[in-house]
Amino acid sequence: MMNYFHRQVQLWGEKTQMSLQNKKIAIIGAGGLGSSLAFALGASGIGEIHMVDFDEVSTHNIHRQIAFKVGDEGQNKATLNALLIEKRCPFVKAAAHECTFKEFTKKNIKVDLIIDATDNLPTRAEIDTYCKTENLPWIYGSVEAFHGQVCFFEKASFKDAFKITSQTPAGITAPIVMHIASLQANLALRYLADLSVKKDQLYYLFFNNEGELVTQKFGLPKN
Repeated sequence: MMNYFHRQVQLWGEKTQMSLQNKKIAIIGAGGLGSSLAFALGASGIGEIHMVDFDEVSTHNIHRQIAFKVGDEGQNKATLNALLIEKRCPFVKAAAHECTFKEFTKKNIKVDLIIDATDNLPTRAEIDTYCKTENLPWIYGSVEAFHGQVCFFEKASFKDAFKITSQTPAGITAPIVMHIASLQANLALRYLADLSVKKDQLYYLFFNNEGELVTQKFGLPKN
């Protein structure tokens, strides 16, 4: 096992690596962000990962949802991601839930962290409400065009920070999806490994008109 995780063990030692085996997370959404999160966290040694998504793969998903390939159309996204996780890492148990987030919460599965990989604000508001009720942290992520946002929510209110409306996003490039998911995964792994994490701070990343990558940080009001 330690040979498999050799590079991570070099970073934080065997004790921390073993502690990850006792952690459980849920990734809500198994499409663009969810696929990249499954790749990034599915081989990191987290003991149990729950993939939640009712949706099926469509042809237009494949270019930016890296868990899928041509021929996967019509199959459930959560199921394919869970299979991928277990194929890549024998030390992680992955479970697929072909359902909505609300239906998942009714299963009363206890986790240490929830990661948002959805594509709409109302569902993120549901995640925030649930996590506040369960005293759980969660990691928000969103992408559009060449832009993205990430935040580790603990005490701040998502509803206060964002106007909750249904919205159809503009086009999305594949690399920004992977980039934002990578940032989410790094926050998640640091938290699960008991390393310091800046909480309730929104990171907004975008390319300006000159093509420069800009990162802005905003502290969110806490309840």
